[in-house]
Formats: sequence, structure tokens, C-alpha cells
Amino acid sequence: MAANDSSTGLEAVFLENRERLRRFLVARGAGEAAEDLLHEVWLKIAARDLGRSSGPVASPLSYLFRTADLLMIDRYRSARQAVRRERDWGVAQDGTLPGASDAPSAERHLIGREQTRLVAEALAALGPRVEAIFRRHRVDGVPQRQLAQEFGVSLSTLESDLRRAYAALAQLKEQWDEV
Repeated sequence: MAANDSSTGLEAVFLENRERLRRFLVARGAGEAAEDLLHEVWLKIAARDLGRSSGPVASPLSYLFRTADLLMIDRYRSARQAVRRERDWGVAQDGTLPGASDAPSAERHLIGREQTRLVAEALAALGPRVEAIFRRHRVDGVPQRQLAQEFGVSLSTLESDLRRAYAALAQLKEQWDEV
């Protein structure tokens, strides 16, 4: 088709070759997004028409194919960037790479067992009541008032026992932090 002064000529070429453009996009890998891309081509034509700043298109069909191809490339790049951004976000949030195990290493597992043993020893050294109150409150989630009744002690005594347990664990943590 010859160069046309009005954008209606470009619109007419688009409408005549719409199916051909769709097949081109599908062949280039657009798949189901081909219709969306065609719509974007149509919007580009409309935006060009509103601008009226550019002259006539010498080869309207080539222009349409090139526009469709560039839009598909933009969409591909955008999708690829979104995948990269999601992967980087996941790594930043939990520190794991896709395909890498979240399970602790054997060394980390042994360190955890040793720390658990030291916590149990520190609590046991405070006496059976303090140890039991701490476990029932922090592990089982039993409220302090209920524990005070259960152990037959005042609320202030129970709070004192919990403070002793917390202090012992804080001291243990400080020792670990020094290492």
C-alpha cells in the first residue's frame, strides 16, 4: 500500500492484516498474549493519530510488524525482569536461593542441640519450681495467674521466678554472643 497522509490509512492496514499480525506474534512466541499485544499495537496507532506530529508512514505493513515485534520484546523483557526481581526479593527476605535447601546444615544442627542442652541445664540449676513455671508459661502458654494458683504461690513470687529464669537465659546468650 502506498504512503498515506492520514492515520486512517494505517488503521485500515492494521484491520486488513490483523490476523496476519496475530499469527506473526504467535509464531514469535507470544502465545495467548498475542491478542493483548495486538491491542497494544492498536493503542500505539491511536496515540500516533492523536499526536499528529509525525508524517505519513512509507511502509505501513512493515511499520505494524515492527511495532508488534518491539512490543513483544518489551513484554518479554518486562516478564524476565519481574522473575529476577521476585527471585532477588525472596533471597533478600529469607536468604535462600531457589533450589537450595532450607534445612540447617549438620554443623548448625549440632550447635542447636548443644544450645538446647545448655538451656535445659541452666533452667534445671534454678530449681524444679522455676524450671516448671518457665516451661508452663513460655512453652505451654499458660497465663501467670493460672500458674500462681496451680503452684500455690503468689503472683509476685511467680513473676520473681520468671525473672530469674529470664536472667539465667540472658546470661547464657551473652556467653554465646562472646564466642
